[in-house]
Amino acid sequence: MKEIVTSLPGYKICQYQIVLNPHADLRIKVAELRNELNKKFKLTSPLGSKINLVLAVFTQVEMMEKRIVDHLNTIGLGYPPFKVELKNFGSFPTHTIFINMISKIPVRSLIKQIRSETQRLMKLNDENKPYFNTDPHIAIARKLDPSQYEKAWLELSNKHFTGRFIADAMLLLKRYDGEKAWQILQRFDFKNLPVNVKQGDLFA
Repeated sequence: MKEIVTSLPGYKICQYQIVLNPHADLRIKVAELRNELNKKFKLTSPLGSKINLVLAVFTQVEMMEKRIVDHLNTIGLGYPPFKVELKNFGSFPTHTIFINMISKIPVRSLIKQIRSETQRLMKLNDENKPYFNTDPHIAIARKLDPSQYEKAWLELSNKHFTGRFIADAMLLLKRYDGEKAWQILQRFDFKNLPVNVKQGDLFA
């Protein structure tokens, strides 16, 4: 069925991410830390991935883009910029190590609003439902085996890390099914305007 669907105009299957993008200095700082761990413990992931704070991930046909973009634009217009504070490290034993985010309330509120206003548009089918990140973080190492995790966590659990950035926009990233590279499809600035929440219904 997928081969038939993707051959029709507008029915190409695409993958999407909604992310917060830290400023360049912080991205460099995180990249240097990833590289340092890679050299020391021979980690392979997530070195190639972009340094973003992922809010949501979904798969959808390309023809749905405009409706999703319209909803996200409305959310951005009404949402205020906020500060994201990062401090030290956390982990999901025994496979992932990440930078702790200590200012979670505004990020979780944003994710909750995205979910409530766009979830139905992001669902491709019962096998491809949108994922909303309930514990947003910036990954340092993923897909570790237990031995790698133990050594890397021992190293990082005794280290200190601080960083902060002002989240003044969210990005919608896109790639076609089967591709590796993500492209920025749209930026949604946080304007903190008195946007009527019902405005989103106009695009439904």
